[in-house]
Formats: sequence, C-alpha cells, structure tokens
Amino acid sequence: MIIKAQFSDLENILALTKACAKKMIDNDIYQWNETYPNIEIFKKDVERGELYVFTSPSFDSGKTGQIMGCIVISSEMDGEYKTVNWQTETSEQFYIHRLAVHPEFQGQGIARKLMDFAEELGREQKKKSIRLDTFSKNLQNQSFYESRGYQRLGSIHFPKQSDFPFYCYELILTTT
Repeated sequence: MIIKAQFSDLENILALTKACAKKMIDNDIYQWNETYPNIEIFKKDVERGELYVFTSPSFDSGKTGQIMGCIVISSEMDGEYKTVNWQTETSEQFYIHRLAVHPEFQGQGIARKLMDFAEELGREQKKKSIRLDTFSKNLQNQSFYESRGYQRLGSIHFPKQSDFPFYCYELILTTT
C-alpha cells in the first residue's frame, strides 16, 4: 500500500535510506552519504505532503505496516535543474526525489510500483512530465528509468554528495 508519510514514520524512513546508502557504498556507488538524505529534508517533505511510503499490510487496524520503500513527489524544481535543457516547458511537472527501497525488499517490484504511482498521480493532476536525477555511477537506476521511457537530458552536480555528476531524466506524460 502507498500512503503519505507522517512525522511518526521519519525514524523508520531514515533507517531505510541509511540501509540503502550502506548497500550503495558497499557496491562502490557513492550517491548518498552521512549528510544526505537527512531528517531535516524528510521533515520538510512531510510538511509539504510530498513524501510517500510503500508499506506492508498491517493486521492492526489504524496502524501503518512495515515501511519497505519511499518516494518524494514534488512540484518544486531544485535550483540545480535550471541549467538542464528539458523537453517540456517548466510549469507543470513533478520532480522525483529520494526513491528508496530497503535492501531486504529490493527486487520485488516496489520501486516500479512507487514510480507507477507517481506517474499515475502526474497524469491525474495533468502534469506535463516527470523529472528526476540519478547518480552517474548508479547504472542500475539509469537502466530502470530508461526502461520506463525516461530520456536522459543532461547532468548536474551536488558537490556535498559526490564529485561525479547526476544525470537528469524526463518522462513526458501529456502531448498537449
């Protein structure tokens, strides 16, 4: 089930992203580190109603099941994205950030379900496209997005995260 995250979920979300960061580092992918992502960023995501979690079913009514993945679906464009030559005019987009699936649950289609959810939400809200970035050294992520029809359009840098670039991708949702 995919639901909006609550402040009470933040500790579990941070543990999930730290487990993902460790797995990436163990595989020589230095995409996330001790400063990113962090609790302050996730708090802002919850405040804006942009952070969603994929949970297992809960057998206790009124309780959230185990958080297995997360995604941020934002309408706000980061300043770093302004240099990218996007396919659509910047006005009605979603921006995907911090897509993560706990390593224990990777390979079960959860990332695909989270992206399906984001793309369907974008279509429902008449967004022109979905934009995102992924680390240039994370070949698995690049393949994942390209298999979904995302077009790589340029690169940006996040110096606090890595010396290597991040590739920007866009998927057009509407033809008008």
